[in-house]
Amino acid sequence: MNIHHLELFYYVARHGGISRAVRNMPYGIQQPAVSSQVLLLEEDLGVKLFERQPFKLTSEGEELYAFIRPFFDNLFPMAEKLRRKSAPFLRIGASELVLRDYLPTVVERLRAHEPKLRLSLRSGFQGEMEKWLLDREIDLAIVPLENKPPARLRCLHLLPLPLVLLVHRKSKLKSAETLWAQETVEEPLICLPLTEPMTKNFRKGLEHHRVDWPHAIEASSMGLVTRYVANGYGIGVSLGQTEVVKHPDVRVLPLAGFEPIEMAALWSGEASPIVQVVLDEAGRYVRQHWPDLAVADQA
Repeated sequence: MNIHHLELFYYVARHGGISRAVRNMPYGIQQPAVSSQVLLLEEDLGVKLFERQPFKLTSEGEELYAFIRPFFDNLFPMAEKLRRKSAPFLRIGASELVLRDYLPTVVERLRAHEPKLRLSLRSGFQGEMEKWLLDREIDLAIVPLENKPPARLRCLHLLPLPLVLLVHRKSKLKSAETLWAQETVEEPLICLPLTEPMTKNFRKGLEHHRVDWPHAIEASSMGLVTRYVANGYGIGVSLGQTEVVKHPDVRVLPLAGFEPIEMAALWSGEASPIVQVVLDEAGRYVRQHWPDLAVADQA
């Protein structure tokens, strides 16, 4: 018998149907895939394991479920028991900004709880990290939230970061509103690619003000945006309340009315003890550094 097919049948029997099994499985899989693979198990055994509508195990299904249930019931507890005997391992996916500027402080606090903690860090975008979470390739993601996450993922909103303009310290520009009053913005615009959530929100704000301001320089990171502004190459778009905008040759101008970037933590299923510690420390870090912006909205 195919062990993976047995595992799928276990979840179907345990939760009383294929659709319920899909909603409660610890990793992402589509309902048609479960149906086809359980059907292959039935074909391999030559028996029908359950009635579909309404759901009911057949006598053969009851016998097989009773046989495999102790193993799968104890699989995760055994894994946790073995993990406790070794150094804990945590896989985190996060945006470049988080990995560089904020996660090191959270990790330092985390090591006070788990001195032998082993870490795997991966950068990416929201869609990529959602897939990694559902495929169990990472344990936790901290991302700028562009879209509503899938229902199978848990979400903790951490804080909204406002959009800002960066200008050279010698610039005569005192406010962003001065730019919107011009028919054409002549200053070169330095911004992240159009696919980035920050740039999308900035473009929405420009549309609201009926301003056409095309990219002059497309930077690959917010650090480069700050550096290019400091070198006098133009005006940059970045996130306020962050370390990345701080530079002796750069001034920050607020962008009133522009939609902020929501920073959030994502994970799948019930948070493991080590993931919960990270969530608690991240929340504490946010409240300490941004008391006026911090939120605690978990879904």
